[in-house]
Amino acid sequence: MTIIDDLKKNKILGLLKNEKRIDGREFLEPRSIKIDIDLIQKANGSARVDLGSTSVIAGVKIQPDKPFPDLGDRGIFICTAEILPLAHPDVEPGPPGEDVIELARVVDRGIRETGMIDLSKLVLEKNKSVIGIFVDNSIINHDGNLFDACSYASTAAILSSNLPTWELKNDQPVLLDEQSIVPITTIPVSVTMGLINDYIIVDPNSDEWKCMDARITMITNSNGDICALQKGDSGSFTYDQLKECSQIAISVGSKIRKTLMQYKINS
Repeated sequence: MTIIDDLKKNKILGLLKNEKRIDGREFLEPRSIKIDIDLIQKANGSARVDLGSTSVIAGVKIQPDKPFPDLGDRGIFICTAEILPLAHPDVEPGPPGEDVIELARVVDRGIRETGMIDLSKLVLEKNKSVIGIFVDNSIINHDGNLFDACSYASTAAILSSNLPTWELKNDQPVLLDEQSIVPITTIPVSVTMGLINDYIIVDPNSDEWKCMDARITMITNSNGDICALQKGDSGSFTYDQLKECSQIAISVGSKIRKTLMQYKINS
């Protein structure tokens, strides 16, 4: 940690002791969320999410594919992420680091474990041909909390996607003129919380992110059930803090879900 980081951490701690945050938000207040959809014409669905100054563009590609060997009765879902070099001064071109791999896996797991997409309805022929949904997240500006920003972008892109229709002819998928919607069962919402000393804050920005002792991301479904979580950094949460985090994830998540629901195609 640099001297500047130390000074900034002392400032952030001083503000937290006075029940304030460096950007003026309440402890449990996420940054403003702006969502734009249908930005990528060649994609089956797309969305840009601005979570404060953190910006992510997600694109959805839907195509026939072979099923996984042990999941022949289910379609495929895969989520990826990359941080573009222009997103942050510390980002360099090259293979993804551990942080980006973790990011993609957490977003993927949140959508998968909540059962957002009914993959059983994406089967053309069991054990032979299924439909794959692939979501790529590109971070274009990094100002902290990529977990939630990528999750919201992926979710909004899926919700606004059109699902092409195929049928098998001579064991080959043939694209039809018809389109339907992605079979959605629930809307996942990711809420990331940071622990700085004993203070729990929602949606840490980049300055707060550098000061955290620990972080936890919890993903809830539309029923308010926690379906996935990821803990990070070397610090730890007490049992009571984890209970508090779960209540925060459910409460804050329900409000964010109302925003995401606006982008669901109904017919």
